[in-house]
Amino acid sequence: EVQLQASGGGLVQAGGSLRLSCAASGFNFDDYVIGWFRQAPGKEREGVSCISNRDGGVYYSDSVMGRFTISSDNAKNTVYLQVNSLKPEDTAVYYCAAVRMPSYCSWPSMDYRGKGTQVTVSS
Repeated sequence: EVQLQASGGGLVQAGGSLRLSCAASGFNFDDYVIGWFRQAPGKEREGVSCISNRDGGVYYSDSVMGRFTISSDNAKNTVYLQVNSLKPEDTAVYYCAAVRMPSYCSWPSMDYRGKGTQVTVSS
């Protein structure tokens, strides 16, 4: 059974940090791109960051570049998203998802999608 479990969300003040985790199981982790996506109330889902577990290639959206860092521990089948310098506009439910390479890292393209973890940033 495929599972993607996002965790690590919470309530933080602006300027604070969190580390989100995405634990994967049930598929060959090394052959997949793992992406983080977020959706704020009343807004469309947005791609935040992606990482290729094969070659380590990463992508960041302009809105998080320089503040968020994605990393992967292939031994633990876990992808992390370190989120720093949080802003109120980062408030959203954060989801992780996986797509087998080669493929685009976009929500409609993902093979597997997990439930989200809530990040709330207070001003």
